[in-house]
Amino acid sequence: MATKRKTSPKPVPAVPPVSVITGAAGFLGSHLTDLLLAKGHKVVGIDNLVTGSVANIEHLAGNQNFRFIQQDVTEFLFLDGPVNYVWHFASPASPIDYAQLPIQTLKVGSLGTHKALGLAKEKGARFLLTSTSEIYGDPLVHPQTEDYWGNVNTIGPRGCYDESKRFAEAITMAYHRQHQLETRIVRIFNTYGPRMRLKDGRVVPAFVSQALRNEPITVFGQGKQTRSFCYCSDLIEGIYRLMMSDYPLPVNIGNPHELSMLEFAREIIQATGSKSKVVFKPLPVDDPKQRKPDITLARKLLGWEPQVELTDGLARTIEYFRRKV
Repeated sequence: MATKRKTSPKPVPAVPPVSVITGAAGFLGSHLTDLLLAKGHKVVGIDNLVTGSVANIEHLAGNQNFRFIQQDVTEFLFLDGPVNYVWHFASPASPIDYAQLPIQTLKVGSLGTHKALGLAKEKGARFLLTSTSEIYGDPLVHPQTEDYWGNVNTIGPRGCYDESKRFAEAITMAYHRQHQLETRIVRIFNTYGPRMRLKDGRVVPAFVSQALRNEPITVFGQGKQTRSFCYCSDLIEGIYRLMMSDYPLPVNIGNPHELSMLEFAREIIQATGSKSKVVFKPLPVDDPKQRKPDITLARKLLGWEPQVELTDGLARTIEYFRRKV
């Protein structure tokens, strides 16, 4: 009598994780979208295009794993189906933006974060908040560690951005503690790279565009204030590792290589081969004198540190801006 051959069960296809990204058409949100798609995620991108641009995601047209919704994140977010991760990137993020859009900046940090947390809670998803080094204000501690509480002028012209992010951190931790929501908080330090807006008021596009036009490069004060610059791919990799970690408290992600603004202006002139000269203008109100992340925690928790040298990152960024100027 013939015996029946046992058949192996057919393998169940792996279900790709679903990520929702607010601010998906922005500089950093679009780079995160690319990374997640490359890692096999289905991505739902949400953006009201106030500071984001369709140009940043137009290369994804026709990608079946990407869906774009034009919506203000301060409105209720209704999505069918499962969601595994919510990445809250939406916010104006440059001095020009939050000078022109102070109320919208405060609303996206408060109401928008509340709505994004509500979506994560409803779906049982893990939530990541993109906070900022600006919560440290004009720091009295250098370099800045995550346990430093900051030195912020709540009623100054930058207060709308600083306080929106400080509130966002507070409500994220409230959801973590009261609803046991899995939450992550990244404090982003100065980041640069392709897809930055030419006139967004941040130092890299400002200096690069001026240099490419051979215009005077505007340095505020005496140029002694310092910043540190992290290339976008390094930052996004760090944020991805943080989301996949089990650490709920804030983590600095940035490049600890510190430069004065005068040194950086000269670096840009050399990298572009520009004939620009440096000119000095009065220092803006509440402009931080020093900004440098302590990334000890990121190194220990995430095994992360920046890989892209400033010369390489600037070369890629300048190539992008040459096509825009």
